Amino acid sequence: MDYEDTARRILSTYRTWAVVGCSPRPTRASHDVAAFLQQRGYRIIPINPAADEILGETAYPDLVSVPDPIEVVDIFRRSDRAGRHVDEAIAIGAKAVWMQLGVIDEGTSAGIIVLAAVTAAVSPILFRLVAPPVSDDEPASTTAP
Repeated sequence: MDYEDTARRILSTYRTWAVVGCSPRPTRASHDVAAFLQQRGYRIIPINPAADEILGETAYPDLVSVPDPIEVVDIFRRSDRAGRHVDEAIAIGAKAVWMQLGVIDEGTSAGIIVLAAVTAAVSPILFRLVAPPVSDDEPASTTAP
């Protein structure tokens, strides 16, 4: 599987991303990735049972509580907790799941695209594939390659 081609296809096709484990703290990778996607015109839906709002968006306790369709589920959870969210993603009809490299839960169902990416490399991959950073005086790109 060519992860970069798969990433490019996901980024250019799907615009609504649920970020499971999205933190309200800007120092966390989940917050950074969600903010980056949002700045590039993607709709983000934070999934965090301990938060009401993150990045100006309503936060939901789990995927099944989100009233709108979700295309991509980006999971920021430990391996032993990721499988439940993959199963939820399948149940809600998500088209893709994006996880960190090494996050493998043997009890997970199959049937949707699963893209593995190193947490530390998620931002560089997204920066390279979506668009270069924009300056303060030019609008953010709303289209992926």
